[in-house]
Amino acid sequence: MRDVTAGIGGLALKRVSLPVVAVMVAVAMAGCSGLGPGYYWQAMSGQIEVANRTQPIEEVLEAPETTPAMRERLKLVGEIRAFASRELGLPDNESYRRYADLGRASVVWNVFATPPLSMQPKTWCLPVAGCVGYLGFFSEADARARAAELKAEGMDVLVGGVPAYSTLGWFADPVLNTFVNWPEPDLARLIFHELAHQLVYAKGDTEFNESFAVTVEQAGVRRWLTAHGKQSAIVQLERSERMSGDFAALVLKHRDALMAIYVGAGSDAEKLVRKQAQIAAMRAEYEDIKRDRWGGATGYDRWFAQDINNATFASVGFYLGLVPDLTALLNAQDGDLPRFYAKVRELAKLAPAERRVALTAVPR
Repeated sequence: MRDVTAGIGGLALKRVSLPVVAVMVAVAMAGCSGLGPGYYWQAMSGQIEVANRTQPIEEVLEAPETTPAMRERLKLVGEIRAFASRELGLPDNESYRRYADLGRASVVWNVFATPPLSMQPKTWCLPVAGCVGYLGFFSEADARARAAELKAEGMDVLVGGVPAYSTLGWFADPVLNTFVNWPEPDLARLIFHELAHQLVYAKGDTEFNESFAVTVEQAGVRRWLTAHGKQSAIVQLERSERMSGDFAALVLKHRDALMAIYVGAGSDAEKLVRKQAQIAAMRAEYEDIKRDRWGGATGYDRWFAQDINNATFASVGFYLGLVPDLTALLNAQDGDLPRFYAKVRELAKLAPAERRVALTAVPR
C-alpha cells in the first residue's frame, strides 16, 4: 500500500456530492484526534477529485481519443486484474476496473516523522485505517508544509510521492495514470499489493500490513510471469529480487545498529555524531555491494543520495521489515496462498508483539 491515509472519507467508484462526503468525514472525525479539520478537508476534496475523474475502463477503451498504446495497457490491466482473483485468491470486486488521469506523477505524498534519536515513528489515528505511521496528502505543498512543522519540532522527516493508495476495500480503487505505464512486472506487483490490503489488514500495525502485501506481490508477480512464459522477465525479476534483498539487509542492519546507539551510553550530542558516522558507513558499504555483487548497477543510487535520517529508515522498515518472516510462513504452507491467507488472518487477530513472536516460530 503506497498510502491508506489520504483517501479516507471519499468515494472512489462513482461521482459523489460534496454534502454526502462531508457528512462521512464529519462522522469519521468525531472518533479521531490529533488532526485538525484542514487535514480532513484536503482528504475529502482530494478523494472527490479522484472519484470525479474516474470512468469505467470499457468506456476508455471505446473512446476515440484513446491511443492504441493506452488501449493495450488497459487491456493488460484487465488481464492482471482477472489473474489476481482467479489465480491468487485476491478480492474480485470493482477495484482496478476504472481509470483516472490525474495529470500529475503522484496521487498522494506521504509524510513520515521520527524523533532524531529513535526509530519509533510518529503515528496518527485515522478512521478506517486505524493508527498509521505516516500521513498522506493529495497536495505536495500541503505535505511539505506539514513536514516543515514536524521538522521545526525537532523531528526527522521524509516526504515521498506515491503512485497509489488503498481504501481497504471500502470503495473501488481505480487504475491511475501514475502507474498505468509502468513495466509489466511492476504494474502487476502494484495491483497485487493493493488488493492484498483488502484481504487482510491489522489496524495499528503498518509494518505487518505492508510486509504482508509485499510478500503477496512478490509471490504473485512470479506466478504471473511464469503463467505467461516470460522467462527473460523472470531472470530479470530474480536479479531484481536479489538486489532488493541485499538492499533490505543492508538498510535494516544499519537501522538496528542505530537503534543500539540510541539506547546505549553517551550524551545526545555524542549519539548524533555516531548517527551520522553510521549512515556514512552504510553509504560506503552500499558502494561495495554495488561494485562487488551488482556489477555496478545503480538502481538504488537515488535512495542513497537523499538526506537519510530516521524517518527514511522507518519508511523502509514498514515495507520490508517482516517480509522474510512472512515469506517463510508462505513457504511453510508449500506456497498455497489460501492457506497462507488463513494463517495471516489469524496473526492479524493478535497484538503486534504477539504477532512477531508467532512469526519467529515459523520454520525456516
